[in-house]
Amino acid sequence: MITQKAVPFSLLSPEGAKVIIGGLGDSIIPTPIAPTPNTLFGPRGICLVADRSLWVADTGHHRLLGWRSHPESDNQPADWIIGQPDFFSEGKNAKGNPTASTLSVPTGICICGEGLAVADAWNHRVLIWKKIPEDSNIPADIVLGQADFSQGEPNRGFMDTACDRLHWCYGVFYYEGKLFVADTGNRRVLIWNQLPETNGQPADLVLGQPDFTSRNENGGGTPTAASMRWCHSMAIWQGNLVVADAGNNRIMLWEGIPTENNTPCVAVLGQSSFDKVELNRGVYFPTAASLNMPYGVTVAKDWLLVADTANSRLLGWKYLADLRLLHGTDANALIGQLDFQSKGENRVYGLPMRDSLCWCYGVLVCGDKVAIADSGNNRILLWDLE
Repeated sequence: MITQKAVPFSLLSPEGAKVIIGGLGDSIIPTPIAPTPNTLFGPRGICLVADRSLWVADTGHHRLLGWRSHPESDNQPADWIIGQPDFFSEGKNAKGNPTASTLSVPTGICICGEGLAVADAWNHRVLIWKKIPEDSNIPADIVLGQADFSQGEPNRGFMDTACDRLHWCYGVFYYEGKLFVADTGNRRVLIWNQLPETNGQPADLVLGQPDFTSRNENGGGTPTAASMRWCHSMAIWQGNLVVADAGNNRIMLWEGIPTENNTPCVAVLGQSSFDKVELNRGVYFPTAASLNMPYGVTVAKDWLLVADTANSRLLGWKYLADLRLLHGTDANALIGQLDFQSKGENRVYGLPMRDSLCWCYGVLVCGDKVAIADSGNNRILLWDLE
């Protein structure tokens, strides 16, 4: 292992977010925000479609909001809604039963081929639209984790799990025909080698567990290079799979994309070894090498950006061809805090600013833009890369 020099510089414009959606509150205490076309409550997922639309998982309002084009001004109202009958209603599954156009705690969201995929976490399913919606309440075409759109029980109502069941699936990611799902409650990542075409289609591969029927935390034993506790999001970094294992306070790095069940990763960020899992490496204040419940991960060219959620900051690591040399190393870049030893929400537990963060969950790079789901501030930040 080598230690890289930790220089707290930002990959993002020093002027802060160019556009802010939501975040209308004037308090640092999380309070419910009434749903409107331009308010958000604990958003966790963002999906920027290049030169086209923006979709946000407005998690606390149990809905998706869509903008016809990337917003150019603060608090620009959404054009479309999925999951509620109108912009002013809320409630799990629109206060009814699950359907192809309702949601319960939607979290992850991504472009999926020509369409859209959403991790509908508390309905224990993934919804897939074959085409990106361009209107309100377009029903999904395919559901995974359930036999049909009317079901919403964890693991289809069984105590055990299988290759076609989900339990609190919080993350979804698509890359070159493969669909990745963070099946968080089952402590595993499921991979479909081709985009699913039928409801309830079983996954082809599992990571984090020895087989498709196991679901114990860290495999029922000591944490290892193969086990997971609370996986949440995924990315591909120069052809290599990355998984944010929030419950173990680490980021897992594989060489390439695994092709066998339970393949161990080759390195982790946030911990000094594979069996260590304490938040901030067991001390109160963070460092450039520690993490506290990292939920989001994305790639900006040769940089890996991590939403270090409970430290209210983004960290950036520069790519090295030998991933093993990154094991346990310091981050190279910092966003949201003044130094690597700080962790206050909005830096000093104050009011949100254009360049501050509070429990940032999701992060996504699209072209020269970085979208951040700044969940604790009930807002989405659209920030320019430097």
